Amino acid sequence: MTFDRLAARARALPPIVADLLVVAVVGVFTTADAAVNEPGYRQADALTWALLVVSLAALACRRRWPVPVVCVTGAACAGWALHGHIGELLNLPVIVALYTVAVLGDRRRTLWTGVIAATVSGAVALKVGRDVVNPQGLPVLEMVWPLVPLLLGEVVRTRRELLAEYAARAARAEEDREREAARRVRQERARVAREIHDILAHTVSAMTVQAGVALDALDTAPEVSRQAMTQVRASGKEAVRELRATLSVLRAAEPTAPAPRLDQLDELVAGVEAGGVRVSLRRDTGDAALPAVVEATAYRIVQEALTNVVKHSAARHAAVSVTRDATRLTVEVVDDGPPVRPPAASSAAPPDDRGFGLIGMRERAVAVGGGVRYGPVPGGGFRVRAELPTEGAPS
Repeated sequence: MTFDRLAARARALPPIVADLLVVAVVGVFTTADAAVNEPGYRQADALTWALLVVSLAALACRRRWPVPVVCVTGAACAGWALHGHIGELLNLPVIVALYTVAVLGDRRRTLWTGVIAATVSGAVALKVGRDVVNPQGLPVLEMVWPLVPLLLGEVVRTRRELLAEYAARAARAEEDREREAARRVRQERARVAREIHDILAHTVSAMTVQAGVALDALDTAPEVSRQAMTQVRASGKEAVRELRATLSVLRAAEPTAPAPRLDQLDELVAGVEAGGVRVSLRRDTGDAALPAVVEATAYRIVQEALTNVVKHSAARHAAVSVTRDATRLTVEVVDDGPPVRPPAASSAAPPDDRGFGLIGMRERAVAVGGGVRYGPVPGGGFRVRAELPTEGAPS
């Protein structure tokens, strides 16, 4: 962690400050090596210090002119060797310059720089002769060492390019997600607008007709007027309930497909059975038509309950029952999974996905004036039971 913090602070420095720090560090080590030479070799003189000053001055411009800086520092390093000054750290300026060429360039330039640097280094080694410290294999070693900083710079540059590409991909993915979210919002608004239009176009038109009948019969046939106004009130309550349920979906993204109906439960059950859970379906809704919003709510509750069975229980069988009596539609889903701990109904943050699904069921049922009860079954399994009113105003 300490190294990461230091690296982050170094990257935050202005380029000129970072370059001067590099020159200072390189200068300390190179100066110390140049000041003392091996016994029997030429000691530091004016030419040694002049080459050192030129190397450090050129190194300060390494970001702007990396290739010329390599040439200058390489010539200074060769000058020291040809002048008879032997040192382990005298090639440090050219090492930094070679690294800069690779990290700020491309692979083609790195390749050509490596070939030329290795050739020149080998030629200088052959000219100078054997080193007293490393007398064997000197030309080969001298041809290899310039390749090391180039390889390191190539690795660092490639990693930076990969990180930049990953960041660009992440940015493009985020933009795509935002565009997709905006498209879904537009589709959802259009769907809600269509549903509201359908509700208002049908219900309000019927209410207008009934109100006209009541107005015409107000003086001559009060009973007919009373019946017409009763129908207007019932139509208004139905419209309010459907509008409340339709507008509630604006709180969250909902599928943009048409509202599902109970006659689609067979397809839903077939999909669940394809996942390995046997489902028995009992549907008794009578001949009279149900309000579309009640049918959609019942379908979604069954869908979420079966999804919980597949995802969160080890049940092998589930029973779905959708029955209707005079005033309500009862939806019940029971599975035969192992005993489970009942979820905390008062918890604001459910412990898992099943908790969120149960909250969604409750919200859907409440939106149409109904309610949901759920909990474990004695002996094992889980039951979800919803009661949805089929007429009258929502509670």
